[in-house]
Amino acid sequence: MPNVGLFNKEGQKIGELELSDKVFGAKVNQYALHQVIVAQLANKRQGTQSARTRSEVSGGGAKPWRQKGTGRARQGSIRAPQWIHGGMVFAVKPRNYRISVPKSVKRLAMKSALSSKVEENEMVVLDNLEVDVPKTKKILKLLEAFNAKKTLIVTAESNQNVYKSARNIQGVSTIPVNNLNVYDLLKFEKLIITKDAVSKIEEVYA
Repeated sequence: MPNVGLFNKEGQKIGELELSDKVFGAKVNQYALHQVIVAQLANKRQGTQSARTRSEVSGGGAKPWRQKGTGRARQGSIRAPQWIHGGMVFAVKPRNYRISVPKSVKRLAMKSALSSKVEENEMVVLDNLEVDVPKTKKILKLLEAFNAKKTLIVTAESNQNVYKSARNIQGVSTIPVNNLNVYDLLKFEKLIITKDAVSKIEEVYA
């Protein structure tokens, strides 16, 4: 079973934490990671874009000039695509970009993402992350202790004080463990997670 150091908020190591081999020691499956990330990004798209074709723009009912004898190119409507204010040839229309991924693949991808963080020593486990009042300096001090820049902070529950303390720091994001996803795990270089959050992850995925 993989072991990681257990740290306090000051960056001091206070012990070791044994992780579940099924969750944090799984073989990294690149295919599952790719499938889930593609689906997650596609599902974020609203698909509400819409442009008008030549049949939907106003005007253009009359032929602008006669077919022959003017010396100009023949035209049937001033709302054809080559005209200013004309309709588009292949106008984009609202569509659904949603991609479905099996639950088994989602679970495999999550285990792979977590295991990759442990393998690459990019995961830091804290004994707790209690913040009495929102204070950006406290989170900055925490990041300095672990030399962390682009960081994802994961808490066991939704913590407004931690969220407000970190929201103005560039490259740092906070998320409760219930909202943890593969894209965010791979997007950020460092993962700082509380001990309680690790326990919840193991309950679900072990």
